[in-house]
Amino acid sequence: LLEEWLTDEQMQYIATENNLSETAFVVREEADYRIRWFTPSVEVDLCGHATLASAGALMEYAGLDADMVRFNSRSGWLTVQKENTLYIMDFPADDLHKAEISPVLSDAFGIAPEEVYKGKTDLMLVFNNESVIRNLTPDMNVLMTLKERGVIVTGPGDQVDFVSRFFAPQSGIAEDPVTGSAHTTLTPYWANRTGKDQLIAWQVSHRGGLVKCMNRGERIGIAGEISLYIGGTIIL
Repeated sequence: LLEEWLTDEQMQYIATENNLSETAFVVREEADYRIRWFTPSVEVDLCGHATLASAGALMEYAGLDADMVRFNSRSGWLTVQKENTLYIMDFPADDLHKAEISPVLSDAFGIAPEEVYKGKTDLMLVFNNESVIRNLTPDMNVLMTLKERGVIVTGPGDQVDFVSRFFAPQSGIAEDPVTGSAHTTLTPYWANRTGKDQLIAWQVSHRGGLVKCMNRGERIGIAGEISLYIGGTIIL
């Protein structure tokens, strides 16, 4: 939470030092806020997890007396609404197009997906069951050769509507624990496939995370809870 922007170089250095999937930087602008996100190696256009964390930090720890916060970003206006213990993010839906199943993707994962889709920044690979998703061990060196931000893998869940994982070594993230922005791609696909506009998802990374998804046409609702882990001071 900043009073004014640091340089791009300083923000990138901080994100690299944090070595988390994304670090968010937030500056107040009149009645709202502007937010930017950096992985350990690049600035990205959209991030769910760090937006959720920023809203929670503002509302619960930084004295923002409101149950809704609005962020201006490289992906346009984003809102986060607090309802009881849930923080509900309103994000733009991704624009999906079916793509070819390339040999590179089959080599990277050791198994050919059933379908491949291309979104604005990521590829999405669809497999036929949860067990396949959990057991994938992609070759990160092969994924590094892709030009997309990252690769989403997904399949139907055993106890939830769908499961997923997210790999982005080309963006400095081997595997992201939970990826809110990926659910702007996942939600329209699974809403269309299941006929449901309210979906429960589980990102089956080592840490894992439950995500509640709402299909709203051109917008997507993505909801989760927050938990304060650490507070401190960064010395420049």
